[in-house]
Amino acid sequence: MATDSGTESFLERRVDRAALPLAVGDLLVIVAFIYVGTIQHGSVPFPPTGAGDALALLTVAAPFLVGWVVAAPLIGAYSAGAAESAKASVPLAIRSWIPAAVLGLIIRATPVVEGGVAITFAIVMFVVGSVSLGVWRYVAGQFV
Repeated sequence: MATDSGTESFLERRVDRAALPLAVGDLLVIVAFIYVGTIQHGSVPFPPTGAGDALALLTVAAPFLVGWVVAAPLIGAYSAGAAESAKASVPLAIRSWIPAAVLGLIIRATPVVEGGVAITFAIVMFVVGSVSLGVWRYVAGQFV
């Protein structure tokens, strides 16, 4: 990263390397809560039995992972200071999840992705995603 803030790119200003553990944890949490949902609905068994199950999980998770990868840096989920405390980290995760989930739902609503978007699914994604990421970030913030 450049030291002169005038020469830093937008992405360099929005992503701090110290937040890398948060990024890995965020992605794992997103996949985990989506996996729990696919188990609940019988889309993917626990434990998964093969590549078809992994593909089914990926089909559901991918739109939201894309949404997260786009929204989180823009909102500042990994900006300087994000990894310093739960007080800083939790609100950034929740504020990032809302547009990430919207983008994920938009992607799911396209004919390219199977699944569609029911209003109850959208509500669950907003609530469970926010709570899951918030709890993860709170726990992670206790070990900073």
